[in-house]
Amino acid sequence: MASSVLPSPSLQSQFMSLRSSTKPYSRRSSLSPIKASVSEKPSIGISSPTVSPTDSSKLPLRKIPGDYGLPFIGPINDRLDYFYKQGKEEYFKSRAQKYQSTVFRANMPPGPFISSNPHVVVVLDGKSFSVLFDVTKVEKKDLFTGTFMPSTDLTGGYRILSYLDPSETKHGQLKQLLFYLLKSRRDYVIPEFSSTYSQLFESLEKDLASKGKVSFNDPGEQAAFSFLGRCYFGVNPVDTKVGTDGPTLIAKWVLFQLAPILTLGLPAFIEEPTIHTFRLPAFIIKKDYQRLYDYFYSSGGSVLDEAERMGLTREEACHNILFATCFNTFGGLKIFFPNVLKWIGRAGVKLHTQLAQEIRSVIKSNGGQITMAALEQMPLMKSAVYEAFRIEPPVPAQYGRAKRDLIIESHDAAFGVKEGQMIFGYQPFATKDPKIFDRPEEYVPDRFVGEGEKLLKHVLWSNGPETEHPTVGNKQSAGRDFVVFISRLFVVELFRRYDSFEIEVGSSALGSSITITSLKRASF
Repeated sequence: MASSVLPSPSLQSQFMSLRSSTKPYSRRSSLSPIKASVSEKPSIGISSPTVSPTDSSKLPLRKIPGDYGLPFIGPINDRLDYFYKQGKEEYFKSRAQKYQSTVFRANMPPGPFISSNPHVVVVLDGKSFSVLFDVTKVEKKDLFTGTFMPSTDLTGGYRILSYLDPSETKHGQLKQLLFYLLKSRRDYVIPEFSSTYSQLFESLEKDLASKGKVSFNDPGEQAAFSFLGRCYFGVNPVDTKVGTDGPTLIAKWVLFQLAPILTLGLPAFIEEPTIHTFRLPAFIIKKDYQRLYDYFYSSGGSVLDEAERMGLTREEACHNILFATCFNTFGGLKIFFPNVLKWIGRAGVKLHTQLAQEIRSVIKSNGGQITMAALEQMPLMKSAVYEAFRIEPPVPAQYGRAKRDLIIESHDAAFGVKEGQMIFGYQPFATKDPKIFDRPEEYVPDRFVGEGEKLLKHVLWSNGPETEHPTVGNKQSAGRDFVVFISRLFVVELFRRYDSFEIEVGSSALGSSITITSLKRASF
């Protein structure tokens, strides 16, 4: 969750040699075409196959276009463009158009005085982006948040797993510990999720009935943190000294880490001299962080015991588990669950009906039970979730430092990158690459059904292709399968109860703000 996620404008014009046909493509499928839409009325349609990439053997070697401007002045001018004058999407789009290239040089915030070197090589297309996942070519040490690293005072004095390169011994130990946690608690996922989110939906219904509309985000965050505590440790944080403050404590803690690369919607003259120029002092939230730490230390006994058996201290393990739960997983759900509601909500009643029919039919045929096997029998539901990950990935920014002199290939050219240079990828452009995806700007819920499954290798939200798997030797999210699974459960629980729903969508510093205006109870 290295930067905020916002809807992307059209990217078609920044890539060269695109197909111009607007005729819909029909492929064989057991699902009828989905065209209904509501809210902002995006077009919904049947997906088309990938466009064949250019033969790499014929790619010309091109000098990387762009420059960094004058020292100090250039990075600040780019920071103002990024946050205020253009915004993230236009910042990248305008430069890709200017240089007629999806690979170019630019500065990335925060710049002076927080980052000593804001210079990066930007990669925006789906082909060049893949270099960021190849740990034989790029180093991942201390660059989880980009060209700066938050103070370790915010994480108990430890460099957390997210900031470790796979070549470091602690990386393998800590990632293996997370695998252990996920495996040891797998039998609790479905029952705890069902219990927690049943309570959430019942509460939302009551508030909707009395108020006419209800915000999803705050109660949704309470539910997410409670679920994670119950699922991972068997202890609901609400029943401890954390109480209902968990999401607020986490939000403050995350802000102190990410403030240099966020905008809070305040004027530039306020944000620039404060959060973008100097770090927020960690001591301000020390007591808040300690409340979270105490919860994890007292509740995570069995996983901390395992950490000691692996040669880790309980303290280092606890800080890492806290980070993985609060920053990585909770932070991802805080962004992604509202995004799922946004995209499926906008798609309209026809998709809602198809999802409800598929989900309820499979549950019925499985004796009324929700199981992992049952979820695998829901191709439209699975595709709809993957499509939300594709069109608006919850972690949009990835970084890597070249381990040696490299050649990076886009669809149209090859570029030389020198050892030690920072490479930056803005994922929403790569996963909406029109040379890979047909109608890339549209939410196509059945895109990954049937033959469309072949495109999953281009779904990259977890810091790696969806067709590959997290290991101790790569940087793909340890919780990738867990997050996909509970995202599917979220959609299943939604359409078990409701035929359809309507929403209003706003924006926030991280993700979308969702207000539910209608919930139609299940009628079949």
